[in-house]
Amino acid sequence: MSVNAIVVMIIGMILLWGGLAASIFHAVRSSKTNKAEDLG
Repeated sequence: MSVNAIVVMIIGMILLWGGLAASIFHAVRSSKTNKAEDLG
């Protein structure tokens, strides 16, 4: 494996987990502010 492939994999993992954490954080925050939009 080349160094570039490893760097791309690491960046991809950071973006993936960062996006996942952001979506979870957004869902928790929005569910706290308005319960009516839990289903939508």
